[in-house]
Amino acid sequence: MERSLETQVGQAVDAWLRWVPRWEPATHRGRVAPCRRCLGSPILSAAGIGGNVPHGVQHGLSTRIKAIVDHAVAEYTARNLPMLQAELDHQADRNRSRTYRPAEGLDPEYEGMPLDPDPVPGAPFLFTVAGLADEASAELPPLPPLSDEAKAALRQEVALADEYANMIGREICGILLRHRLSVQAAISQYVEPQIEAMLAELSEALDSPFDPDSP
Repeated sequence: MERSLETQVGQAVDAWLRWVPRWEPATHRGRVAPCRRCLGSPILSAAGIGGNVPHGVQHGLSTRIKAIVDHAVAEYTARNLPMLQAELDHQADRNRSRTYRPAEGLDPEYEGMPLDPDPVPGAPFLFTVAGLADEASAELPPLPPLSDEAKAALRQEVALADEYANMIGREICGILLRHRLSVQAAISQYVEPQIEAMLAELSEALDSPFDPDSP
């Protein structure tokens, strides 16, 4: 039996709430480029997660919600958009034939995140995970070409899929409003104390950088 959208969102939020206590601030150098999935996301805004919340915390929830939207759009496409579905099937078959797929099968907290850190100027990488994945993709044959008429029809179906995704997203935003208190409580309990402790430690280090008694 298909779960209702409200049930799916509730389960996604519950899974995120179980994960949040395990979150820790990143100790490695972060990437400069913002995450297009999370930056200015109405989903996160509806859930009560502000832009000042660490990106890892944001990403864990936005990715779980994205999976719900993707599933709903996939079902809609299979029922109503045959040309787009055929193109997606071709692309899926092509992807399955790749020998290296590092971005697949990741936990929600890491799905969609960059596969490699930003390079350091003057110290290029010998290789990158993304580069190896691109090499594997380059070995695949291209998708069959489409006529101009088929391209126009496909663009129309893509637009319909986008409209449906936006509709589902708006409905999910309404559902997430009911979870704001639990989401914000988790951030206050598990995230903010770690950020405050990290800032206090940084402030102490800046106040006494040459203190011989400091560790």
